[in-house]
Amino acid sequence: MIEVDGLTVRYARTERPALASVSFTARAGALTAVVGPNGSGKSTVVRTLLGRVTPSAGTIRVGGAIADAGAAARAPSIELGRAPLPPEVRRTLARRLAIVPQREEPAFPLPVRDFIALGRHPHGRGFGGETATDRDAIAVAAERAAVGPLLGRWTSELSGGEWQRVRVARALAQGGEVLVLDEPTTFLDVAHEMAAFELFDDLAREGRTVLLVSHQLNLVARFADHIVLLKQGRVAADGAADDVMRGEVLESVYDWPLVVSRDPAVGAPVLVPLRGRGRR
Repeated sequence: MIEVDGLTVRYARTERPALASVSFTARAGALTAVVGPNGSGKSTVVRTLLGRVTPSAGTIRVGGAIADAGAAARAPSIELGRAPLPPEVRRTLARRLAIVPQREEPAFPLPVRDFIALGRHPHGRGFGGETATDRDAIAVAAERAAVGPLLGRWTSELSGGEWQRVRVARALAQGGEVLVLDEPTTFLDVAHEMAAFELFDDLAREGRTVLLVSHQLNLVARFADHIVLLKQGRVAADGAADDVMRGEVLESVYDWPLVVSRDPAVGAPVLVPLRGRGRR
């Protein structure tokens, strides 16, 4: 579980906070999506989880439980706020929380398998090398992210879509109860984008907490259990797809004419943007 409570983040030389008293909960066993226009604060939530920004107020608590796994699987929450975490707590957090950030480039090319294996680092013990558990986790992650054919290649040889899928595989190899993804389907074609959303949905159904930042509103409406809509660093709407994907709400947030209809295949809300004002 991720509990965001009154989170406020300010960047230097900006007129307004990137996040202003934002609160929401991403539950275990559910796919929660954070959506909103560019600059609305979506990626700032992820940067706070990564420890790259320090909030001026509020906290994020990361729980240690998989839904329906029983009390034995539960562990105390880790609170992220203004105080730095001790090294042992940071290591526990890394075992519990895997993040795919929006932008990332390796310092130098790596074999794809070695890059995925980096996800096992929080589980390592000194210089003991890979264990059988590590090898199994890497193999399963590669299979689930559909990157098995890429394992023998180098990261510098990958297309944008292949690179996205390899980064997801690294997060899956890392394991843990919580998965956070910031625009993970960028550069993916339609088939791989659908496969990615189906994978994230499966992971949530398995009991994990899945927090997804995305601009793909129609896919979010189809797959997400809970949607948090941000506008200028504040929560504009929060709830199920039918509560958030309403024409008057989205039009006021995105400042663009649109209509919301129904997907004839699955019945989910579908956003249809119209031509700009004054144009036919």
